[in-house]
Amino acid sequence: MKSDLPKVLFPALGRPMVHWVLDALQAAGFQQSIVVVGYRASAVKEELAGRDGVTFALQEEQLGTGHAVEMCREPLSRHQGPVLVVAGDSPLIQPASIQKVLKEFQQGDWSCLLGTLIKDDPDGLGRIVRNAAGQFERIVEQKDASDAEKKICEVNMSTYMFDSQSLLWALSQLNSSNAQGEYYLTDCPEILRRDGRKVDALPVLQPCESLSINTIDELGLVEAKMRELRYQAH
Repeated sequence: MKSDLPKVLFPALGRPMVHWVLDALQAAGFQQSIVVVGYRASAVKEELAGRDGVTFALQEEQLGTGHAVEMCREPLSRHQGPVLVVAGDSPLIQPASIQKVLKEFQQGDWSCLLGTLIKDDPDGLGRIVRNAAGQFERIVEQKDASDAEKKICEVNMSTYMFDSQSLLWALSQLNSSNAQGEYYLTDCPEILRRDGRKVDALPVLQPCESLSINTIDELGLVEAKMRELRYQAH
């Protein structure tokens, strides 16, 4: 983003984007949120200090997405029930999508449900690999995907619903034996499935939720979509 400002504090329609994410989670029925902070943690904490139901977990070393969630182990170990994991830089996350995943989760004995998206142009995104019966098998990142897997249009959008205790067990099974030397949250659903637990992916996310923010230009596209959807600027 060509700035020393933490990305989640970049304004979208004049408001730090992390607020839009937390608003969406609250609207979907989640009253408690753990925000994982690292780079310039004090600035993020200061910005969110006035929000109810928000606590923080510190990730001192950036060792991957799985490691980030591992930093929440202590509070999660006291929780029984669903845990939603999303990215803090996704201001177009939709409460209705989250509610669809939560409703399905509550109706079955699930260890993990992913909210996914069918995308005509999946370039750059992790693909959802299913078996011949259409059941979830794993997430494969584009750089690791075969030519056939690259043709898959169902993509991972970093929207995960876990049973809390299943999540903590899967995190304990992660290793960093990959090209990046990091602990990947994307490995957790496959770990749970291999252990015989119930895992699936639900392609219920809306097209607008595929818009990611890694550059100023992409932020502009997100703001344009937010205006189109009549988000109220602050």
